[in-house]
Amino acid sequence: MRAIFFGVLLLAPLGMLAAGASVGADFPRALASYPGSSTDDLAGALWQRIRIEPFNAVATGIFFLAVVHTFLTARIRHWAHEVEAEQARRRAGSPAEAGPVQVSFKGQVLHFLGEVEAVFGVWAVILAIAIGAGFGWNTMVDYVGHQSGYTEAAFVVVIMAIASSRPVLRAAEGVLGAAAKLGGGTTAAWWVAILFVAPLLGSLITEPAAMTIAALLLSRRFYALQPSRSLAYATIGLLFVNVSVGGTLTHFAAPPVLMVAGPWGWDTRYMFVHFGWKSAVGMVAATTLGYAVFRRELVAMDQRREAERTAEASVPFWITAVQLGFLGFTVLVAHTPPLFIGGFLFFLAFTHATAPHQGPLELRSPLLVGFFLAGLVVHGGLQAWWIEPVLRGLNELALFSGATLLTAFNDNAAITYLATLVPGFSDPLKHAVVAGAVTGGGLTVIANAPNPAGQSILQRHFPDGVSPLGLALGALGPTAIMAAAFLLL
Repeated sequence: MRAIFFGVLLLAPLGMLAAGASVGADFPRALASYPGSSTDDLAGALWQRIRIEPFNAVATGIFFLAVVHTFLTARIRHWAHEVEAEQARRRAGSPAEAGPVQVSFKGQVLHFLGEVEAVFGVWAVILAIAIGAGFGWNTMVDYVGHQSGYTEAAFVVVIMAIASSRPVLRAAEGVLGAAAKLGGGTTAAWWVAILFVAPLLGSLITEPAAMTIAALLLSRRFYALQPSRSLAYATIGLLFVNVSVGGTLTHFAAPPVLMVAGPWGWDTRYMFVHFGWKSAVGMVAATTLGYAVFRRELVAMDQRREAERTAEASVPFWITAVQLGFLGFTVLVAHTPPLFIGGFLFFLAFTHATAPHQGPLELRSPLLVGFFLAGLVVHGGLQAWWIEPVLRGLNELALFSGATLLTAFNDNAAITYLATLVPGFSDPLKHAVVAGAVTGGGLTVIANAPNPAGQSILQRHFPDGVSPLGLALGALGPTAIMAAAFLLL
């Protein structure tokens, strides 16, 4: 299996060289340049597009291999541990030598390839090689460097770093703690408060910020108590689904909504009337059902809580207020990178100046998540050739189901963006594609932009990393409940 994986990794570019891409053509080919075809013959339409532009099959093949890679990350990490263990055994059996301890280069490479957040970036490099081989260096640079938009990836890096800072996290913990006190402040009360209130806050502070805060608090208040495997996966699945739909109360917080709000003229009032209240009802139902199923274990977990938490030094109010101001400013200018990156530099200076009241600033996870999303953007821009005709050929119910399923294999913002390119979409069809996209946003780590942030924070609580199958099964129940809420209410 290992030989097959690395064979594919090394030979993929060679296959792309033989793809027969049309050098000198506009890249990627505009959807309008393909001839019209009957929606009754989807397979024929897709085959026609491949014949017109062979690189379509290459780009989608690479994307498919990247998706498969995400399912193999746990196995690759196991190989890394094997390599390092073997090197440790050899070192133990050899005479002691002066000098630094040798690090296994092969083991480190395998560790990197086993990071879920690195997957799409690694395969984006292969895709870039393929574009350069087929269309030339300038075309590759233009597509990767200019046509692909990295605003969302950069925003997630900044918002994760600010939201995970100690003053902001303490303020969020205070808000959610007030909600948890209504249930007695038990582990179960914290579980419900974090999984319901924090995703709803995503409609104000954006979904990436809500995901970061919710995941960090779940790590401290819930996962630290070592829940069973089934409850651990049910919790992360519910978190991903609730965050995906929790940003639909406004028109600016959820990436898939943001893609359609301008072209279709949807404002916050429109979102709340047609989506927001249904999302809230679905979240109540899904969270309540989760609590009912795992009530006994949640109650038992209170026995494993510390008798008294170690008192933490308080953070001066003015420091918290300033950092919440940085958070608010970042959300306000979320679509203007020079402003939120500049604000982040001032944030870094402020945290350094107030270091006694700050915790360690963790940048590894935000940077990995940003790398993941940037890679996904590069791949996603070349999948329109097949997603657009699939969406165009579906009725309302099929469109909802199709969007939910497609979202699991491509970021839901890409699905809704492509829907804006389909002419003649009626309001019911628009509602169906957006509802389906947010409903399926918890099924995989690539289904919704904030998911990699949550997985990066919580994966240390899963011995072998977050299993894609375990995540899908954990999210399946909440996804079905949200589907019922959107379809029946």
